[in-house]
Amino acid sequence: MLFGNMAFFSNILEVYPVKAGNILFLLSLGVVFGCFIVFLLSLVCFKYTIKPVLIVVLMVSSFASYFMDSYNVILSDDMIANALQTNFSESADLLSWKLVLYVLLLGVLPSFYVYRVQVINAGFKSELGARLKLIVSVVVIGFGSVLALGDFYSSFFREHKQLRFYANPSYYVYSSVKYSLRDFNREESVLKVIGEDASIPPADVHRELVVMVVGETARYDRFSLNGYSRETNPLLKDKGVLSYTNVWSCGTSTAVSVPCMFSTYGRSDFDGDKADVTENLLDVLRHAGVNVLWLDNNSSSKGVADRVENQDYRSSSVNPDCDVECRDAGMLARLQEYVDQHPVGDIFIVLHQMGNHGPAYYKRYPKAFERFTPVCRSNQLESCSREEIDNTYDNAILYTDYFLSKVIELLDDNAPEFESAMLYVSDHGESLGEGGIYLHGLPYMIAPEEQKHVPLIFWFSDLYALDDVDLESVKLKTAGKYSHDNIFHTVLGLLEVDVSVYDASMDMIDHVAE
Repeated sequence: MLFGNMAFFSNILEVYPVKAGNILFLLSLGVVFGCFIVFLLSLVCFKYTIKPVLIVVLMVSSFASYFMDSYNVILSDDMIANALQTNFSESADLLSWKLVLYVLLLGVLPSFYVYRVQVINAGFKSELGARLKLIVSVVVIGFGSVLALGDFYSSFFREHKQLRFYANPSYYVYSSVKYSLRDFNREESVLKVIGEDASIPPADVHRELVVMVVGETARYDRFSLNGYSRETNPLLKDKGVLSYTNVWSCGTSTAVSVPCMFSTYGRSDFDGDKADVTENLLDVLRHAGVNVLWLDNNSSSKGVADRVENQDYRSSSVNPDCDVECRDAGMLARLQEYVDQHPVGDIFIVLHQMGNHGPAYYKRYPKAFERFTPVCRSNQLESCSREEIDNTYDNAILYTDYFLSKVIELLDDNAPEFESAMLYVSDHGESLGEGGIYLHGLPYMIAPEEQKHVPLIFWFSDLYALDDVDLESVKLKTAGKYSHDNIFHTVLGLLEVDVSVYDASMDMIDHVAE
């Protein structure tokens, strides 16, 4: 409680600063929190479990303490899901000597003491009596403290509930239980089929080739297309793209946002368990006879592409563009070959970027794209200056600009044969030190705008614009408010799929009337 909760108490002090009127409450809060931890542990620590439980709690809490203290992140169930689905190279970006010190001092050393100490068991009756006395004591002290300062605690629980998210270990224990129970809370055990009636109408005489790029950790306000003072989109600005400026993510982590944006459920109805047992946008396109391909240079599709053709591009055996890591541009190497091998039917391709995945932003781009200097060559962002972090992050955006320009060039090369289009949207944003917060993954209700406001860009070939898209009308809509909820219906509209689950009012594109 004393050494593993720096983030918890620092956030408490922002709301209740040290002054005469708050000191008694702050001391009381430490007592109540300590009683609560003792109460939790007293329920699971017995003769044969006390050492294993305490060692596990100490070790895990040392990791939790490091990430909360260093990045001000919260270990919610979504963050746990994201961590478990992260690959080794991404996890390695988080390793540092500071983490080693945290684990050594807060985890290993006290765990070694627990391991060596002799635990004396006084017999069942004596232990039961002592345990009951302990539980009653901490409950009485805890509740007594709350009742004695009822006005403070009433405000604390009612207006500052988010502060509990930083409590170590209680909140990550709660989140772990919540995550582990997901499979038991599924509404259905059989995959729910949607869009079986999907088809391409006979009136659609042109084949569509649509590439959707799922960005990673890109912020809306770091694209010069959206008014950023730095030129981070020197190539896209000359490609005739349309940038939507008021788009919001479904979640603040990849594990939530990626499944959500392909789901028929909007953010208000989205649930990971429900999405896992319901077909998504890719399935509906497959029902319509569309050729669907998912290429991944990130950790995974988070289950979205499990039922369609997919390929992992994080290995040099597959990706021809690898140096310190495999680059997003490598996913384009064999795309023309894929298009040529499918002479019949529309084509929908998803490219899942590594993008701006943090905290090692300096790894996310080749050296040639290091335009803004000095850069932060560390995964310990708090050790770098704000200028260095901004420069490094912006260089990675600059590489995404290059990558998207290459996607457009490939689509333009195929324009004579297809109505070609590109849709780019990021999964979520990123905190770069604003308010002492780094990375992403905060619960949506308290997450800052930087983690939720995302870029979204369209490009259309001349044939597409002439035959299907009312460009002038679309340009007027780019300032409208949209979210990941619109992606499902917009893609169905782009591919002109006739299906009952399509909602024209959710389509971001105005189509030319037939």
